[in-house]
Amino acid sequence: MKDNLVVADIARSKGTICLAITPAMKALGVKNRCRIFEIPKDIEYVAAVPRMQRYIDISANIYAIYLSFVSKDDIHVYSIDEAFLDVTEYLNLYGLSAHDLARKIMDTIFEKEGIRATCGIGTNMYLCKVALDILAKHAPDFIAELDEESYKKRLWKHLPLTDFWKIGPGTVRRLSSLGIYTQEDIAHASEQLLLKQFGVNARHLINHAWGRENCTIAQIKSYTNKSHSVSCGQVLMRDYEYDDAIIIIKEMANELSMEMVDKHVVSNNFSLYVGYTYNSLPSTGGSDTVQVSTNSVRIITDTMIKLYYRFARKDCLIRRINMSANAIVDECYEQYSFFVNPNIMEKDRQISRSVNALKTKFGKNAILKGMDLLDAATTIERNNQIGGHKA
Repeated sequence: MKDNLVVADIARSKGTICLAITPAMKALGVKNRCRIFEIPKDIEYVAAVPRMQRYIDISANIYAIYLSFVSKDDIHVYSIDEAFLDVTEYLNLYGLSAHDLARKIMDTIFEKEGIRATCGIGTNMYLCKVALDILAKHAPDFIAELDEESYKKRLWKHLPLTDFWKIGPGTVRRLSSLGIYTQEDIAHASEQLLLKQFGVNARHLINHAWGRENCTIAQIKSYTNKSHSVSCGQVLMRDYEYDDAIIIIKEMANELSMEMVDKHVVSNNFSLYVGYTYNSLPSTGGSDTVQVSTNSVRIITDTMIKLYYRFARKDCLIRRINMSANAIVDECYEQYSFFVNPNIMEKDRQISRSVNALKTKFGKNAILKGMDLLDAATTIERNNQIGGHKA
């Protein structure tokens, strides 16, 4: 709470993002999720290297603590360090108020893991989130409670609007152009005006302005996606020329194929998007449908290379690449065509399964392709990371 500390791997580059900063740094005006070069030169601080596996392990331990109080059916894990708990039916069981139960769970986390948790309590999921994000971190006991009436009293005039869940700078600019600056303004604005400006998203803005949210954990638990995809992406540690980035495309296509083989899924539609240095230009990209439903590394690589040549700009340095296999289905639905030899596809898949087995047993860098040793390649480094950060 008191030390100037950032979590970032400063050995990578000055542009690396700080995964977290302490309250002491925030008090000096440093923004969370800033880049190293954005920290003022006159601030002395300690940089701790991320340990993502440790982070995941501690997160799992804390989830186990939740399970000692609440059924998994009443928990929605929102992110690696946030979860919603529906304790409505547990208050009588424990003979505690929501505030006291929160205190008990937080004390258990502190006793077992040494971590100070914060808690937002609300009559719906939105109010829980807002209470946590805006109020709890400044409360003496790190707990804040809201209902619809207290929300209006305490937060209707709160600024900036970007502190509220799901409101970004773009939304704020569009609201400002309409003369709308606070949640109270949104609540009293013309519904037709908001619908014209934001479409169906206006419903969320209006409901949240009044502190209303109908979605429940039970509804989230029962929801199933109509379609699924497999994707991979990376922010490159330096700018890449157009010709150099083709190595990254090939490596990522191989990674995508290997993951699909591991999950026993296939697809006939693939997407590629390319981002440019420091957002100098909007991202470019698109998708393509192939004649077969497959997870063949040959077909996926050829498809991604064609998409790259079709959509990537030659006149701008490349910094981000994302690709995905869309509308995936089980391998049993694999389709062939007269132009693809099924024996070759099956041989490719058997090789991929063998490679996956070796990597599972001996580590991701136990077996590599020749291209992974090129200067422009990133696979070896990425295999030592979790979520793009040091494991």
